[in-house]
Formats: sequence, structure tokens, C-alpha cells
Amino acid sequence: MKRQRKKYSRPLHPWDKTRMDAEDALLKKYGLRRKKEIWKMAAILRGWRRQARRLLALSGRQAELETRQLLERLRKFGLVGENATLDDVLSLTLEDLLERRLQTVLFRKGMARTPRQARQLIVHGHVSIGGQRVRVPSYLVSTEEEGKVECSLQVPPPPAPPEAPQGGEG
Repeated sequence: MKRQRKKYSRPLHPWDKTRMDAEDALLKKYGLRRKKEIWKMAAILRGWRRQARRLLALSGRQAELETRQLLERLRKFGLVGENATLDDVLSLTLEDLLERRLQTVLFRKGMARTPRQARQLIVHGHVSIGGQRVRVPSYLVSTEEEGKVECSLQVPPPPAPPEAPQGGEG
């Protein structure tokens, strides 16, 4: 059996306080389980940016074809606009990519109360996209799939705070 290779790289300085604090904030905001998920998304973004830098340096038909393909792929995910350039690819951030994860999309659509609950619904098999069950919280949702996200389990809204008794009745 072929062994899977790592899809991320660890930070060069593991105890850098500013990086650790930024990662902790992202973990909390997006309900991620461990920092490895941030590193994987950063590796995907790094690959797209590396490809954009390489294409900026090249010229010719092949470079134009690859540029169109890269921009079309990113447009499919809603990360760049219709008239985007390679400079727009270079300006993408990690948060732009984290917003396209199924876990975040489910939470933003109001199908879960918290990002952690969205993750649990996905992992337990309650979420489908176009009738196809998806159990991967890090699945990148395209803009056309975003409307097809369904949750088979209805999550009740959070309870309303109790009202204070009105004085003078009595």
C-alpha cells in the first residue's frame, strides 16, 4: 500500500509567541480541533500563491492557460472575483480560505449554534451537499454547492433569556 505523504509543514520556530497566539485565535474563531488543520490550509494557500508567483514570471500561451485555470479554480470557491488577476491570488489570506470550509459555511448559514457544533454535525453524518453525505469538516465548499448544503438534524435555536417580572402588577 502506498504511504500518504504529509500535506502540511510544521512551523520553523515552534515556540514563537505571536504565531501561537494568532493560531489560537483562529482555532477558537473557526472551531478547529488542532493546529494541524491551520497548517494544512496554509499549505494549500502557499501552493496557490507559489503557482501565481511562478506564472507572473512566465509568458506565453502555456502561462496564459495555467493562469486561466488557476483563476477559474479560485473563482469556483468564491475566493476571487470575476475580473481577478494573479495579484488578487497573492493577496488571499488564510482566513479567506478558512471561511470556505464546510464547518464554517454550516455555522454561517445558521444550521449550527457554534463552529464546534457544526463540526460535530458533519462528523456524525448529518450534513449532505446535493444529497451526498460529507463527513469531512475541512471540505472546501464551492459557491454553487453552498446552496445545496443540507442538515438532516434540526438544531433548535438557543433559548431566550427569561424576562424580568414587571413591577406594579398585583
